[in-house]
Amino acid sequence: MSLESKKIWLDGEMVDWEQAKVHVLTHALHYGTGYFEGIRCYALEDGRSAIFRLDEHIRRFFDSGHILGFPLPYTVDKIKQAIVDTVRVNGFKECYIRPLAFLGLKELGLYAPDNPVQVVIAAWRWGAYLGEEGIKNGIRAKISSYTRHHVNVMMTKSKVSGNYINSVLAKHEVKKAGYDEAIMLDTEGYVAEASGENVFIVRERRVKTTPFTSILPGITRDSVLTIARDKGYQVQEERFTRDELYTADEAFLTGTAAEVTPIREVDNRKIGAGRPGPVTLDLQQAFFNVIKGQDKKYAGWLTYL
Repeated sequence: MSLESKKIWLDGEMVDWEQAKVHVLTHALHYGTGYFEGIRCYALEDGRSAIFRLDEHIRRFFDSGHILGFPLPYTVDKIKQAIVDTVRVNGFKECYIRPLAFLGLKELGLYAPDNPVQVVIAAWRWGAYLGEEGIKNGIRAKISSYTRHHVNVMMTKSKVSGNYINSVLAKHEVKKAGYDEAIMLDTEGYVAEASGENVFIVRERRVKTTPFTSILPGITRDSVLTIARDKGYQVQEERFTRDELYTADEAFLTGTAAEVTPIREVDNRKIGAGRPGPVTLDLQQAFFNVIKGQDKKYAGWLTYL
């Protein structure tokens, strides 16, 4: 993966990639006072490109700023247009898009109410986050020793930069042990989410995922839930335990980066037959049809360039 592109949108202007810089005393660098989004643009079967669920991502981006008390200094329309312009100016047919807002340079210290909120929008080419092999055959996951945030310890409904230290620790732990991804429990021991994805299980063709407790409200999660209901699956948003995950017929992860990635094993225990199951494959294919513009029922989820 190369992060390089031609241009980055920085505080209202397109600047050359190598000129997109901030000062070393930027507040967010010291205290994690930033928030961000991860968005994908896809090449469609008709030759056009479209950004997937842009409106929902922008809504969550603004929600994060509102929750933190560092609101974006731009309108929704301005940010939306800046994202579209960033993809266009770089000439990408497909890419990953990263809007980031953060407290900039003025004061240091935990209380810095007068620091400016700076905004960056970058884009780069990025394939399957957990690998094409993972998309096809499923990944190996491990329950992390690190617990997911309690809802009154960190603001779990905002995509805050500082929150992700929790994910970084969990990801490094399981990767060093030879696994692909970490699954994290909440403070009461129920399955919360992976280091950067939501978790689904399937048993007797019933689809279950963690409700809005300590998890980030995933936009791919919402997409898959909608598709599953529309396809007639029984869907539950309900807490479940580690051993319920172990004994599931199928399991998979959802996320903007991970898309729909099957889980074939957790803690050295096969999930079902140890390969992607029929419900997972059905929902995965349906999701891919949507993001490629092949299912007109969900055309409203695509912002065409």
